[in-house]
Amino acid sequence: HWLSMGSPNTRSAFLASSLAAASAASAAPAKTRRKTLILGGTGFLGPATVAAAQARGHELTLFNRGRTRPGLFPNVETLLGDRDPDKGEGLKALAGRKWDVVIDNSSYFPRLTKASAELLAPNVSQYIIISSISVYADNSIENQDETARLATTADPTVEKITEQTYGPLKALCEQAAAQAFPKGATIVRPGYIVGPDDPSGRFTYWPVRFDRGGDIAVPGTPADPIQIIDVRDLGAWLITLAENHTTGYFNAAGPRKPAPWGQVLDACRSATPSKSVLRWIDSAWILKQGEEVFPIWAPYLGEYKGFHTWSNRRALQAGLQLRPYAETIKDTLAWYKAQPEGGRTKLAGPTPEKEAALLAAWSKR
Repeated sequence: HWLSMGSPNTRSAFLASSLAAASAASAAPAKTRRKTLILGGTGFLGPATVAAAQARGHELTLFNRGRTRPGLFPNVETLLGDRDPDKGEGLKALAGRKWDVVIDNSSYFPRLTKASAELLAPNVSQYIIISSISVYADNSIENQDETARLATTADPTVEKITEQTYGPLKALCEQAAAQAFPKGATIVRPGYIVGPDDPSGRFTYWPVRFDRGGDIAVPGTPADPIQIIDVRDLGAWLITLAENHTTGYFNAAGPRKPAPWGQVLDACRSATPSKSVLRWIDSAWILKQGEEVFPIWAPYLGEYKGFHTWSNRRALQAGLQLRPYAETIKDTLAWYKAQPEGGRTKLAGPTPEKEAALLAAWSKR
């Protein structure tokens, strides 16, 4: 979560009221209350996980550098350090401590994952690591499950995140966790994580764009599949996995079946009174523009055809609960509009000028 975060005060206030309330309202009674360590905890997924854990009575400890919203959870024990054991105090604050489960949502480099997993293995029974569907090597095949081939890199020691290295490094982080916890590793591979408090501005672009109204440039076709997962649903499910000591590999994607792109956009339109007209643009033409123009959506053709069709059967069987995406859209727009205009989260997607240029070029093709 290295993107700009918007207004910290507004985001913190929204989390305190919205995330905790939503988690409390939807939480089922805990089967087993766990002593839980979260590596991170104050970015995007972390606060949603904390809210769910608190609503269900778990004992929490956070471990982070104390740089991102350090006062967000004043009543939760926070240990300061660094994922890199070679920087400052490193992982020393974790040494000798015991927890039932670790939720690692800040794992990007295998060397660092290996260090934390091996240090904690003697004193922890379960290690839940948040990976990504980007670990998969081939997005052209539809309806793949967790056994699909993983991406690799020629240099497993690289520690720079790029479009080419992100997936392979996540796969190596998974391996490091599984090796340290051969009987207690839980590998969670989310698709696009969306909802209130999202710092990326990717999914948020769409309800905000509909709120502005007018002619809207829309890629692809109404039938193109889309997969997203609300951060609050993912956070709550991580606690369910901890309560049940569920291990294994899971694709965390919603809704239950891939949503038609046109229906998702209709839900965006229904979330605002603004009037809008959709101007559909052909997928192949967009690809020829040579850049990623529109966020979240992927062309339903060629090497991208399976990108939004990953099987979530295992996750659903393991208790993943998914709210309607219309609710996510409504709440995301409300969160965005609650931020002060000068400090709102930066949106992905085309600027109004870029969008106008695309529509003009498309009409003249």
